[in-house]
Amino acid sequence: MKPTLSIALLLIAATPAFAADPEGCDKFKWPMDKEIALLTAPSLPKLAAGAETPAAPVAVTMKLSPIAEAVLPKPPERQQKPGSYAGFVRANVTSAGLYVVTISEYGWIDVIQNDAYLKVNSFSGVTGCAGVRKSVRYNLPAGPVTIQVSGAAKDTINLAVSPASH
Repeated sequence: MKPTLSIALLLIAATPAFAADPEGCDKFKWPMDKEIALLTAPSLPKLAAGAETPAAPVAVTMKLSPIAEAVLPKPPERQQKPGSYAGFVRANVTSAGLYVVTISEYGWIDVIQNDAYLKVNSFSGVTGCAGVRKSVRYNLPAGPVTIQVSGAAKDTINLAVSPASH
């Protein structure tokens, strides 16, 4: 083996994965105590696809369908893997502001209002935090919104929506 190739292979093997998320509940980019408490509460209400959530702050268990069968209001913004699951719920934002949408497992989150995808303000994801995997912040106007989750590995996922704690 050429020395250059050997060195390159050693460097690659010694370098941590660049795309790996941090590990541990304390590694989110913002405090997550409220969202962790919401998502890990016992007996979360179970919602079918398309159901209306109670007012925020709220946490629910969403029923998801295989991506090939899921009926979503809009196609997910990210390409989906075959065999993954997707679903959506509707929420009514009573007052405009910065909100956090958090899910318990890996997945892609789209928030839609007036048939348009809303822009993400910021996001954070970790591994090794029981019951919480990804959190996304959105500046939400008052009114109805649709929250789609796709790319999930299972047919249910816990979802929380809460005003941000800045």
